[in-house]
Amino acid sequence: METFIHAYSWIDIHFLLRGLWVTIYVSLISIVLSFILGLFLGLIRYMKIKYVSAIVGFIVDIIRNLPLLLIIFFTYFGLPQMGIVTNPTTASIIALVIFEGAMLCEIVRSGIIAVPDGQMEGARSNGMTFGQAMYHVVVPQGLHNMIPALLSQFVSLVKDTSLATIIVLPELLYHAQIIYSQNTTYLIPMYVIIAVMYFIVCFCLSQIANYLSKRYD
Repeated sequence: METFIHAYSWIDIHFLLRGLWVTIYVSLISIVLSFILGLFLGLIRYMKIKYVSAIVGFIVDIIRNLPLLLIIFFTYFGLPQMGIVTNPTTASIIALVIFEGAMLCEIVRSGIIAVPDGQMEGARSNGMTFGQAMYHVVVPQGLHNMIPALLSQFVSLVKDTSLATIIVLPELLYHAQIIYSQNTTYLIPMYVIIAVMYFIVCFCLSQIANYLSKRYD
């Protein structure tokens, strides 16, 4: 018990909170950008544009079957070889957006496909163009269908930020490692506290999703 008390000193907690902020910062930016990318790619796949949809589907399938850690390594070590210099934060965001965008692409496509064909036909019969029908009728209903899957993917994204500790992203797990590397007796207390912090963030995210789901039901 005494070990836990010493491990949770204000200095250590403050240091962990700084890492938590980086985790939240990277997660929020990645969630927004990956959702935009996934929505765009999902619409392309749904509309079955000649050649384009097939190429997008091929690339998405490749990315979805690659380990996220490999993509993180590529963005951090590979991009500089191509003249694109990145820091750990930028590389982590790029990797997460690419990987999660590919995952969300299939969620978006499935959500839109789940919308009954009669919705599109009804919108078109009322004088809407294809684009208007997609924007005002089909996509909003599809997004409602996607909420549970989107939530699950966003929660996974938050937890996946911990993989970026391998490229020295100063996120929560990396800060915890620094603390218990200085005193190995703090290892278990650090794992306990970061587990609590991850739970709080992911639980809040799930509550927001539940609220949105009920509001637009």
